[in-house]
Amino acid sequence: MKTIFKSTLLLTALGLTFLTSCKDDNESNPTIAQPQQFVLNEIAVKGNVDLEKSSTVTLTWSQPTPYNNFNAAMVPTYTVEVSPTGSYTKAYDANAEDNSGADFFALDETFNSGAGVEVNTQLLNRSLLQLCGWTETTVPSLQDVYFRIKSVIKDASFNEYNLIYSNMVKLSAVPYYVELKAADPEIWWLIGGDIADGSWGGDYGKCVIPMQTIDGNSYDAKTGQGEIQWIGYLSGNGFKLRGSMADNWATQIGQNDNGYVKNDGGSGNITVGAAGLYVVKLNTADLAKAGDKENTTALTVEPYTGSATVYDGMAISGSFNGWSDTEMTPCSTGWENHDWYIEYTFAAGDEVKIKQAGSWDFNKGGTFVEYSEGMYAYGVGNGDNFKITDDATYLILFNDITGFIRFIKK
Repeated sequence: MKTIFKSTLLLTALGLTFLTSCKDDNESNPTIAQPQQFVLNEIAVKGNVDLEKSSTVTLTWSQPTPYNNFNAAMVPTYTVEVSPTGSYTKAYDANAEDNSGADFFALDETFNSGAGVEVNTQLLNRSLLQLCGWTETTVPSLQDVYFRIKSVIKDASFNEYNLIYSNMVKLSAVPYYVELKAADPEIWWLIGGDIADGSWGGDYGKCVIPMQTIDGNSYDAKTGQGEIQWIGYLSGNGFKLRGSMADNWATQIGQNDNGYVKNDGGSGNITVGAAGLYVVKLNTADLAKAGDKENTTALTVEPYTGSATVYDGMAISGSFNGWSDTEMTPCSTGWENHDWYIEYTFAAGDEVKIKQAGSWDFNKGGTFVEYSEGMYAYGVGNGDNFKITDDATYLILFNDITGFIRFIKK
């Protein structure tokens, strides 16, 4: 299941009508048979839903009679839209300077098929806070929330045609106040025969490697979406991307004959034509526009044109070890390695850098950026010492090409 919304809905089709989708009178656009309407059953949850104490609510539906193009089924893309008023006149846009008059928002992830989805109630609460502008003293004790489903057909450029909406249904929700802050950047993980030890296992560093934010790029404050990357050596054994290491492969990117495909468990591994250094880039905002089993251009895998030193070893060094070397472990041992990891317990006030083992010719310092799992940084050569603020154990991940450093609190 995908995480989207909590409640139970059933979508059924009420017949078909024949409509012609025309962008230009000179185009020979196909005539598409489509449902006229979705019927949403009343939400099955009894009583009020506490958005803080609950985690998800399940939304289930049955596929309507499919859109049909000359007897070929066409898969629609569905979006859940949410309003605290029951009006849908202006959508909230997290990137807009002025959201005055906005009265609904769309949940970020779209879907195409399946038995059901789950919506994270904390994310739902956050979106309501942003839309309504509630403060700690004005957040209501009870709020009616209205939902409807948007259904469209998308072409390869994500243009939308044959739009229909469901009726509205209502949920009684108990919202709560939290201090809003920018969402963590959305990070995907590399896994497979080309990645780390090549075992397809789940251990961070040893088996899987996170993609990285890019210095100077911006990321959506609400969703954390934007462009992320990884630069490293691909030996030709294949790999995939996972959106979470805890969702049983629900979010993934693989490859088929037509390119990279999203959330298709039957897709093949992503492969390269020749072993070498590659830049793997993923635009998670563009990826969110693609439905399940749809091919996407959000992912690119291109040869790296820069140069990269192959180091014999990396280490952490600092006040905690008398500025000596505590060596890191290479993620890959069967081929050229550029990713390193170590788990270490620090005390508050410790200072640390990452450096080439046995030498200070290559070293990285800088300033941490805080995020929910710990800290990350864009390492600067001969930069300032990193400062540890509390007693904690961290898994440290480092890429010696990009200089990206990630501290994950254990």
